[in-house]
Amino acid sequence: MTVKLAAIGLGQLCRYELDTYNEMDGVEIVTGADIASNGRDQFKERFNVPVYEDYETMLREHASQLDAVNIVTPHTLHYEQAMACLENDLHVFLEKPLVTDAKDAQNLVIAAQRRDRVLVVGYQRHYHPVYSKIKGIIDSGKLGEVHTVSCYMGQNWIRKFPDAWRTDPALSGGGQLYDSGSHLIDTLLWTTGTTPVSVSAVMDYEEHSVDVNSSLAVELKRNGRPVTASVTVTADGVQDPDTYEGLNIWGTKGRLTYGQDVLTVTQRGESPEKIPIDGKTDFQTLLTKKLQDFIEAVRGEHPPTVPGSFGQIVVALTEAAYEAHKTKSVVDVRPYLNPNS
Repeated sequence: MTVKLAAIGLGQLCRYELDTYNEMDGVEIVTGADIASNGRDQFKERFNVPVYEDYETMLREHASQLDAVNIVTPHTLHYEQAMACLENDLHVFLEKPLVTDAKDAQNLVIAAQRRDRVLVVGYQRHYHPVYSKIKGIIDSGKLGEVHTVSCYMGQNWIRKFPDAWRTDPALSGGGQLYDSGSHLIDTLLWTTGTTPVSVSAVMDYEEHSVDVNSSLAVELKRNGRPVTASVTVTADGVQDPDTYEGLNIWGTKGRLTYGQDVLTVTQRGESPEKIPIDGKTDFQTLLTKKLQDFIEAVRGEHPPTVPGSFGQIVVALTEAAYEAHKTKSVVDVRPYLNPNS
């Protein structure tokens, strides 16, 4: 089966993704849309296919020829764009976050399920050998019952891109917590196999319109047991362009620590054990894996690795965290997980 693909949002990341799709067997790039003329011009020159200023016209002209759409646009635009694609019976790949509203997240997931369409959110750490190893160690029981987690992430983008769309809440939906912080929340929930229960939050916007620094205290559940977690993110770091991140996970039998590309497990009464990691971790390798996974899911070869339903959980915790900061209270996440009930 040749998957016929369109793209909404033709900026730098999408160009990397389109070049990756173009290298795959059985993928045909049919059309694209972007409000920016330079993105349209580069797309036209690269692929020599129709390109449009607005995605509505693109869908009206080409939906019947398409199988799937790749969306890389500012966060608050995701919902309307993805829903329009689903309503045209198209499979959808969305870069993170899924959306910036818990009700919208649930509506997208329901629409995809009702139409039997694949809805994927682009959390590439699910394809990263380190995080896969961490999840495997936890699930093996080597740490015993996980009870406490501390995770952190630092990036330097608020000083580098002060006027980018990411600093406009009308387009981003929020700051670092909805940007790379979304990857950190995804990593926390996925590796530990936990569900969020409640959250409190402290956020610092500095002089900006979006959050720059955030610290969350989160109550989680794993197999019915409580897990206490802390999440710290900053957009005012010193690494450029690298992301500085790490995890500490405590269980009844031991501790796992990951940071600066070193993974260790320390069991009670024993010395730390450095865990070897096999596999490439570069940007292009992970990008190829997540896009190939989407194409295979569209073909029906397997369920998607990161379905929209998982992205919905990340949105629920993130939205609850913003409410916790706003109200200076502990917020129950569970209503955000099923907001339309």
